[in-house]
Amino acid sequence: MNTGPKVVPRGRDWIVLALLLALSAIVAGISGAVTVQNVGVWYAALNKPAFNPPNAVFGPAWTVLYIAMAVAAWRVWRRRSHARVRIPTGLYLTQMVFNFAWSILFFGLHRIGDALIDILILLGLLAATTVAFWKRDKIAGALMIPYLAWVAFAAVLNAAIWTLN
Repeated sequence: MNTGPKVVPRGRDWIVLALLLALSAIVAGISGAVTVQNVGVWYAALNKPAFNPPNAVFGPAWTVLYIAMAVAAWRVWRRRSHARVRIPTGLYLTQMVFNFAWSILFFGLHRIGDALIDILILLGLLAATTVAFWKRDKIAGALMIPYLAWVAFAAVLNAAIWTLN
């Protein structure tokens, strides 16, 4: 797989990776806290489709996805001297805002329909981010594909829960 010009990480690059991982951890931590507070009673009382995964799947899946996202963004950021990365980086940060907002809308505010609109926007942003990453670094693009697939599944799940409730 051709990943473009080789980019050797410099000292500052590792700091940026740490910051991207920290951003993922902050989004995951706050989203997780809002989610945990509502899973036991509110979410448990909702009608859910048969394909709804067990609650225990979500934490590990999101942990892996957030790490992969941060590494993908870092790989693209490292190519800043070889390719334009402003748009991919902007897309990445924007999709993180919508990612964060979904948990607040769905679990925090119990606004399932608004969360569905958010996740559909997120899905579009995420597809654009994945393509933009792929153009700059094929490994970075590949790292985003599981996240894209998971959000697509989450959108279907969100729509089903909205329909059933």
